Amino acid sequence: MKKIINQPAEFVPELLEALFKAHPDQLSYQDDVHSVVRTDSPIKGKVGLATGGGSGHLPVFLGYVGTGMLDGCAVGDVFQSPSAEQILSITKRIDSGKGVLYIYGNYGGDVMNFDMSAEMAEMDDIQVRTVLVKDDVASAPPEEAARRRGVAGMVFAFKIAGAKADQGASLDEVAAATEKALANIRTMGVALSSCTVPVVGKPTFSIGDKEMEIGMGIHGERGMKREKLQTADEITERMTDAILADLQPGAGDRLAVMINGLGATPLEELYVMYGKVHEILAEKGIIVYRPYIGEFATSMEMAGASFTFFKLDDELIELLDAPAHTPFFTQL
Repeated sequence: MKKIINQPAEFVPELLEALFKAHPDQLSYQDDVHSVVRTDSPIKGKVGLATGGGSGHLPVFLGYVGTGMLDGCAVGDVFQSPSAEQILSITKRIDSGKGVLYIYGNYGGDVMNFDMSAEMAEMDDIQVRTVLVKDDVASAPPEEAARRRGVAGMVFAFKIAGAKADQGASLDEVAAATEKALANIRTMGVALSSCTVPVVGKPTFSIGDKEMEIGMGIHGERGMKREKLQTADEITERMTDAILADLQPGAGDRLAVMINGLGATPLEELYVMYGKVHEILAEKGIIVYRPYIGEFATSMEMAGASFTFFKLDDELIELLDAPAHTPFFTQL
């Protein structure tokens, strides 16, 4: 293992301490648990928005706590779910009386602990709704979409939910807007290298120097196929075609397009891929309404990228365009 760290067991606590020092105007913590909340929580008259998951994916999850997006995030150790007690702690902290919406990825440990927290919150008279993110087209076919993993598309879900909540919408209305967004979001990724969890000290999986894995998950979950590394255009065409086949936008439709680096991919390479995505969509008469290019959901130092396409209508455009400001995401 070759990392710029101190003691592996202190990696997450040191990360959180540094985030609070760097962004004291935006971020605070709840009790002594690993959690991040907005400094102005709870916000009167607004539905609280909470997420959570394992560390190692920065900016997901904690990087989107802030104005116009999330109110709180329960933080697990690297690639590990936060506990139900952590989630309940931030639920209580961010609830203003209008209820709390949980938005998180479809992973077994997260589902179990968020469900347990929701049950405990209801006992404290806090109304909770859950929206599961299931945008990874490589993890299950369309007829089994309920099994899909939640990946970078959750960033768009946070954005839509945050804008809707800022309008003063009810818990049911915020949940409905978020579910509508997720019904129109699809993601697919490609991995070129593995990553190393600090406390483990060795790569999560092995992959050859001239190999790639199409559809690999952000924790190293098996993808669709491992094969010889291809060119940027070839990789882009395959992933774009797969997403379009699942999402099925038509000529004249508007998309938000996210080209996301997984942690060790140069920004230049992401832009090369975006250029090909734009070309393919233009040929089909599909409009790129907003491009998002950079690191939005990573996997430690994994090399690779993911594409997320978000099909928009007028309502979703209004919510997507709303301002937001977090330590890792600012939109004016």
